[in-house]
Amino acid sequence: MSLVRLLGFKNLQCGCLVGRYRDLASGRELTYVEEKGTTCDLHAHRRNHTVGSLAATVGAAPLVDARAS
Repeated sequence: MSLVRLLGFKNLQCGCLVGRYRDLASGRELTYVEEKGTTCDLHAHRRNHTVGSLAATVGAAPLVDARAS
């Protein structure tokens, strides 16, 4: 388990909410599905699982960015 820093959130058109994080040890960016949309049919969008950053941005609504302080 490593420490991560919250970079922001995005609401996708399918209704899912994804969070972007940076792994402090490696510097990699990770994208997690925080909440699955009630109308989302995508199997890859599972709560508390990572998704590829490209998969998370496809069909994304304009960035709704909530930055951690």
